[in-house]
Amino acid sequence: MKPNVGSIDRVIRIVLGLGLISLVFVGPQTPWGWIGIVPLATALIGWCPAYLPFGISTRSNS
Repeated sequence: MKPNVGSIDRVIRIVLGLGLISLVFVGPQTPWGWIGIVPLATALIGWCPAYLPFGISTRSNS
């Protein structure tokens, strides 16, 4: 698992993940908000399996 998620991508994923998870507790209180665990986990790990088949990497090579 070679890291393929860059820093800006990570920040966006964390914000999106926390925003989706917050829907479980406030707002419409829908269980669909738990899907926010996916972007949050990929941000914390630094690797996105969806990028793999397309050869995408937002991480800089430096």
